[in-house]
Amino acid sequence: MPQFRLHFDAGPAARALRGGAASGLFLAAEHVLGQADQVVPLDEAALQRSGTASIDPPSLTAMVSYDTPYAVRQHEELDYRHAPGRTAKYLETPLNSSRQEVAALIAAQIRRALR
Repeated sequence: MPQFRLHFDAGPAARALRGGAASGLFLAAEHVLGQADQVVPLDEAALQRSGTASIDPPSLTAMVSYDTPYAVRQHEELDYRHAPGRTAKYLETPLNSSRQEVAALIAAQIRRALR
């Protein structure tokens, strides 16, 4: 019976996997930001303009945030009145409703990186 010896260096594959995951996370965060921008409360658009998407590659963490003094209050206060089509929970709702798209964006980038 023939014998085979295999040496597999997983380092390059692991680096490609992490790179693809980071790229996918950034695209997913940008997607959620785009969805959130469509429903973020709008008065003078300062809140909408403050939106940003970013990632922390070492921890593979994506962040979508709005940076105004009232961003958290606008997000959490369900009793505020907003223009038609605008709402509180402007980050939470788009994230929850686009889970499949987010997963697909990340998976596609991982597949691309492993080619």
